[in-house]
Amino acid sequence: MTVTTRRVLALRIDDHTITVPLVWGDDTDTRTIDVHAAVVTREGGENLPYLLFLQGGPGFEAPHPFSAPTGPSWLDGALAHYRVVLLDQRGTGASTPFGDADLARGDEAIAEYVTHLRADAIVRDAEATRESLGTTTWSVLGQSFGGFTILRYLTVHPGSLDEVYITGGLSAVGRRPDEVYALTYEKMRDASEAYYRRFPGHRDAMRARLDLADAGGIVLPDGEIVSTSRLRSLGMLLGTNDGWQTLHALLESDPHTNAFRYDLAAELPFSPRNPLYYLFHESSYADGFATRWSADRVEPDDFRADATLLTGEHARRDWLDTVPGLSPWRGAALKLAEVEWPRLYDADALAASGARGAAAVYANDVFVPVEFSLETARLLPGVTPWITSEHEHNGLRAGDVLPRLIDLAHGRRVR
Repeated sequence: MTVTTRRVLALRIDDHTITVPLVWGDDTDTRTIDVHAAVVTREGGENLPYLLFLQGGPGFEAPHPFSAPTGPSWLDGALAHYRVVLLDQRGTGASTPFGDADLARGDEAIAEYVTHLRADAIVRDAEATRESLGTTTWSVLGQSFGGFTILRYLTVHPGSLDEVYITGGLSAVGRRPDEVYALTYEKMRDASEAYYRRFPGHRDAMRARLDLADAGGIVLPDGEIVSTSRLRSLGMLLGTNDGWQTLHALLESDPHTNAFRYDLAAELPFSPRNPLYYLFHESSYADGFATRWSADRVEPDDFRADATLLTGEHARRDWLDTVPGLSPWRGAALKLAEVEWPRLYDADALAASGARGAAAVYANDVFVPVEFSLETARLLPGVTPWITSEHEHNGLRAGDVLPRLIDLAHGRRVR
């Protein structure tokens, strides 16, 4: 393990890097990777317990403590109670990264490598990090996919966790990916129609841009000729608290201008900046199943007939042909879609975990359906659900979510 320390204003940041097996549990495989975690401590908080933060994704690094003027909006509140451990999940950030340099491995090797980057391995990395910090237990906060990873943690190592806090991350347990994606389309239908009721003229504005895209008339700065399926994926914006404002601005601007092309490029989801997010996003819902492009296969008939119905966190196979930054990953993506992923969760183990804490369940979540989240919540009676329509999926960044969960976990009333 290596540790370096830096101080910025009233914060001390200890950067911990440990070397771990790429393949946990296989002593014959000698490959290793590095895993990085930044431990953030406020002045005077040196003896506070640890809180591990697990980022959403999959395929995204932990936020930098100073990624904005004050860092992640929830960090300040967390530091009043904890030393916060920002883990760069394997393949991301300052951990051994995964990216374009890995294309040299070839499709088969890429696909095999990526199978070792899932939540089960992330939990083993977290355990190794906890041990390196010399603490018997710690608390954990998981946003979205980070919450999915906590469910794995509770399945296999519940004794390592004190309080658990989950935001928009109570995943379906034992459900097929097709069931999840079918329900997310229902959520996106409702979100699309609600948006058009609010801004009636924008259905025609979207239709005009779809016609332009269908004619090959929207070309991004990197040369991508935007397909209609890519344009429809702007529906992802409707899953965040203020994303509708960005969508509104795009539909008000002239689609023939540089401003529109650059703004559109910045907002389209599944950016090639993080190829892991595209390559194995669907695996996060594959609790014992192959995915086989689930989101494509279960798209409802009315979505196929009406392109103004926007899509959400639905990775599309055709982007391998139309998105220049994704096309090099074609062979690996096709192989990963056929992987029979092992089970991540065990309902009996979750029920017996003794987990204590609180979870924010967003009533209008278009990415993690409330119906399945509440099923999972019933397996964790010691984790108090806070069901709210105040926020969308990114509510943690709003600033007041984590304090409410901490209050709930400690028996204090939440208004």
